[in-house]
Amino acid sequence: MVIKVFVATSSGSTAIKKKQQEVVGFLAANKIDFKELDIACDEDNRKWMRENVPGEKKPQNGIPLPPQIFNEEQYCGDFDSFFCAKEENIIYSFLGLAPPPGSKEGWITEETVPNGEVSEEHKSAEDTEIADVIEENEEHTEDNVAAVADSTEEPTVEQQEEAEEQPEQTEEENEAQEEEEEEAEEEEEEES
Repeated sequence: MVIKVFVATSSGSTAIKKKQQEVVGFLAANKIDFKELDIACDEDNRKWMRENVPGEKKPQNGIPLPPQIFNEEQYCGDFDSFFCAKEENIIYSFLGLAPPPGSKEGWITEETVPNGEVSEEHKSAEDTEIADVIEENEEHTEDNVAAVADSTEEPTVEQQEEAEEQPEQTEEENEAQEEEEEEAEEEEEEES
């Protein structure tokens, strides 16, 4: 099955061009087979697209704008539908394709039963996975608490004595020291 994307290569609308690029770029990046069909240069493509977009999907003026997406003869949707499917991680279902193994959509499809409920097997696997994550988080929390406790230990008696022995500088002395450092930096820059 080949996905058909109807585009207008000579569209004057920047919005339409961006939407077309997003659809085509996404399909190419995900290695989904597709064919671009230009409605601007081929009257047959334009006519076929307009006839095969369902009535409820056509705008009020009756002329659907590109991009329009089909799976062979089956209508998939327009850009807005595509965007929603992409955001909900159900793009393969939207396109009428089987999701690749290991994809998030494939995992959802495999683990749900026909009425949309999650299977018991999946629930127990999910519960186990959640329990593992909780246990791992608790271990990290304990490690973090220990690290914080180590970093906030009281100074030793020796450290306290050293601090008391050092005379505190007055504000004027601090300003003088800063001025000296600035002058030294300026001299270094002048020499360079």
